[in-house]
Amino acid sequence: MVKTLTKYLSLVALLAFISLGLSPEKQVELNESIRVTGSLTYTVASLGEQLPEIKPPFLGKSFIGFKEALGFKESRGDYFVTNHLGYMGKYQFGASTLRLIGVRDASGFLNDPELQERAFIANTSRNKWILRRDIKRSVGKLIGGVYITESGILAAAHLAGPGNVKTFLRSGGLQGFKDVNGASIRYYMSKFSGYDTSNVLPDRKAKI
Repeated sequence: MVKTLTKYLSLVALLAFISLGLSPEKQVELNESIRVTGSLTYTVASLGEQLPEIKPPFLGKSFIGFKEALGFKESRGDYFVTNHLGYMGKYQFGASTLRLIGVRDASGFLNDPELQERAFIANTSRNKWILRRDIKRSVGKLIGGVYITESGILAAAHLAGPGNVKTFLRSGGLQGFKDVNGASIRYYMSKFSGYDTSNVLPDRKAKI
């Protein structure tokens, strides 16, 4: 009986010692962040904290890079969005511009990404034809504080129309243009400077 009791007490003491010896040294705490004490720390953004800015994929200075950067600026690349002024799709086309390049069905246009890409090419070709003389005269110059490139001119024409771009260039940058969101010809010429748009052929009658 005494031996049995001794064995029982020894076993209890051993179990207590083991449980104390194996208590976890690393503890999980829940506070403003979730962290594991040690070498790794994971932080959870609190409500109201500003998220990192989303940027378009970098595709270099190719024409694909140009149109994707411009599409991202216009709509974050969303083919199916219409803004509060009625501008549609990835490149935010207005109805009047679409009619010029042969698009009559706005609903069909908004739901057809391939058609939107073709519309962008056609409109850029048309703008390049309208601005061909200004491109020849102005590229490589500093106008209105902006170094002028062909891609910058074409991006500004997408924003403001080729007529407003002509006015800007021919006034030495004194007569500008801003849309309702505050985007200007000068800003677009600077932001979209230096892309390769040489494969865009000027075409007065460019249509879908």
